[in-house]
This record gives sequence, structure tokens and C-alpha cells, in this order.
Amino acid sequence: MIKVLGASWALFLGMFMLMVGNGLQGTLLGLRGAAEDFSAFQMSFVMSAYFVGFLGGSRLAPEMIRRVGHVRVFAALGSMISAVLILYPVLPEVWAWTLGRVVIGFCFSGVYVTAESWLNNAATNETRGQALSVYMIVQMGGIVAAQAIISQGDVSGYTLFIIPSVLVSLAFAPILLSVVPTPAFDSTKPMRLRDLIKASPLASVGMFLLGGVYSAQFGMVAVYGTEIGLSVARISILVSVIYVSALVSQYPIGWLSDRMDRRVLIIAMGAAGAFGAVLATLFGAGSFTMLMIGAGFVGGTSNPLYSLLIAYANDYLEHEDMAAASAGFLFINGVGAIAGPLVIGWGMGVIGPHAFWLLITALMGAVAIYGLYRMTRRPTATPVEDMVPYTPVSPTSSPVLAEVAQEIYIDADEQQESEAQQAERVATTP
Repeated sequence: MIKVLGASWALFLGMFMLMVGNGLQGTLLGLRGAAEDFSAFQMSFVMSAYFVGFLGGSRLAPEMIRRVGHVRVFAALGSMISAVLILYPVLPEVWAWTLGRVVIGFCFSGVYVTAESWLNNAATNETRGQALSVYMIVQMGGIVAAQAIISQGDVSGYTLFIIPSVLVSLAFAPILLSVVPTPAFDSTKPMRLRDLIKASPLASVGMFLLGGVYSAQFGMVAVYGTEIGLSVARISILVSVIYVSALVSQYPIGWLSDRMDRRVLIIAMGAAGAFGAVLATLFGAGSFTMLMIGAGFVGGTSNPLYSLLIAYANDYLEHEDMAAASAGFLFINGVGAIAGPLVIGWGMGVIGPHAFWLLITALMGAVAIYGLYRMTRRPTATPVEDMVPYTPVSPTSSPVLAEVAQEIYIDADEQQESEAQQAERVATTP
């Protein structure tokens, strides 16, 4: 781990500041929108717009990099992010914020593609898994740090919008001034959705449902908090609980994933997430402690479930198809992420703020129910010894990091096969 940090500290520092900036603008807009008297439905368009841009950026950024190079793309997109962050309080209009979120989503997606390409290039086959783990910690840590900053500021002023703009601008200095060479860039064409769904219907449907859950966590939590009258400090704590739970639960869920039928674990996690959302629905308005417990269940199950679904799908894919499948899953997840805030915003306008948790209950419950159904269609589970090892992947990953995770899967699987063959030869040697 120390070796990984020593080799790529500039990349990690830059990405930490980027994630602080991104985490700030996500929660901050939800809080400022309430101050500007935007309805929950109006804010749902603002929050959904980020994922429209992010999905478009994941598709177009690789071509931009091939045309003009990493450094130019990185600098140009970073400048646009800083500019839009400053413009939010200047133009407090729904249409302006929606357009700004599309631009910022597009830019952050391109920035992630660029930075994660450098990270992949700096890592070796031996350190790639550790680099991925550190990167996830940096991502989650940046979002949590952002909530601490928000809790100390005034959401009705300009300062909290200036801070992420400055952080994003500063984030490029350690990355661009580091000695890490510019990597060669290539991307894998996504697998046809029909083939991906055929290979693993459970993973495909689960990815779509999780997209809605993740986008709700990323943007609409602050809108929900303001609707039920939580203070800024409590909203910041609520968001932090979701992401800290996601980080803490990755290892135990990954450990279980490699030792049992993954479908059973997927069903259990879907049910646990739905249970947490029900707790928040029934008791969250009257007890902040119960609200945090419910949010912890949702965050601690939904985020690792993303990695678990990829691992489950890989059990039924050939090695040469895994990288292509990762791009397909990103697209499916992105479509779900676009739809999630819109449905939640509409529901909150019709039946009240608790529609936020009701939709998450429905989405996580649907994962569990569909998992049960798939067990009736594919009764035989993959033997534990034949399963591809679990690797943690964040839902915010770009196609580059998703493919890096697949490379780790493949390397680990090939190593397992080699060890099994060697053991078999030893056992049969007279």
C-alpha cells in the first residue's frame, strides 16, 4: 500500500480534491435549491442532468483524448467545471442549473477517464488491485470531507460555491506536474446489450435498478433533508453516513462473495437495503438516529452490490468479453441513474418527501425479488472454486477504471486456474 501511495500520491491528491469539489456541488445544490424555493420535482431535473452529462462524457471523452491528448482534455474540462461552479449562484434558475449539471457531469466523466488512465498506467500488475482500493478510499473520503465543509458554511451565500471551484482548479496541479508519463489510450467497444442481458439477466436488471438508487443518494438526499426540515449539519451527516457505510461494508461483502452462492448474497443485500429504506420511511421523520441507521443499511448494501453484480456476471463470461461487458454495465447503470431522480422528484411532489425512501425500498426490493426469480430459472450456482474473485468498483467509475477492475478479475481467475492445474498435477504424480 505504501508503495502504491509513493508512486501515485499526486494522482490520489488531485482526485481527492476533485471528489471534494464534486461532493460539495451535489449536496450544495440540493440545499440552495430549497433556499431558492425550487420544488422537489424541479430539483429532480437538476440532479438527473448530471447523469445525462456523465453518460455522454463516458462515451465521448475517449474520442476526445485520442484526438487532442490527455493533458489538453484534462485542462479544458477542468476549466469548464470551475466556471460552472461559480455560475450556479449567479444564475439561480432551474434551466441554468440543469444545463450546468449536464456540462459538469460531462466534464467530470472526461476528467475521470483521463485521471484513471494515468492511474492505470502508473500501476503494475502486482499493485493494480491495491491502487484500485486506495482510489475508492480517496473517492469516498473526498465526498465525506465535502459534507464537513458544507456543515460549516452558509448555503445562501457564494463562499461554498467558490470553494469547490478553487479545489477543482487546484486539483489539476499535482496531476499535471507529476512525473507520471502520459499513457497510451485505447477503449473497448461495449458488448451488445442483448448479449449482455442474455449472459446475465440478474446483473443487467440489477445494474439498472442500482442506477436509480445511486443517483438518489448522490443528489436527492439533500433535497429530501430540506423537505423534512433537517438542518444543514444533519443533512451533511446523513450523506456522510451513506458513503462511510459503503466504504466499510466493501471488504466483508467481498469476503462473503468469494465463499458462497452470489445470488443468495445479492438477494440478501437487496432485502437489507429495502429494510433500511423502510426503517427510514417509518421512523426517520421522528428520529434522526433511526434515519441514520436506515441510510447506513442503504449505503452499505447498494454501493457494494454494484461490484457484486459485476463479479456475478463475470462468472458467466469468457475472459475476452469481460472488458466489453463493463462498458455495457456502465451504460445500463447510467440510464437507471438518469431516471431515478426524476421518478423520486415526481413522487415527492405527489405524496411527500418520504417518496424518496419508498422508491429506494421498491428498487432494492426489486433486486431481491428478481434475484429469487432468477434462481428458479438458473437453479445451479457456479461452484465456489470456479468463481471470479470479487474486486471493489465504485459506481462513479469511468470506463477506464471499470476495465482495470476487469483486468484484475481476469488475472486473479487465471492465477486460480494455474494453481488448480498445478495442484492437480502434483496429486496425480506417482
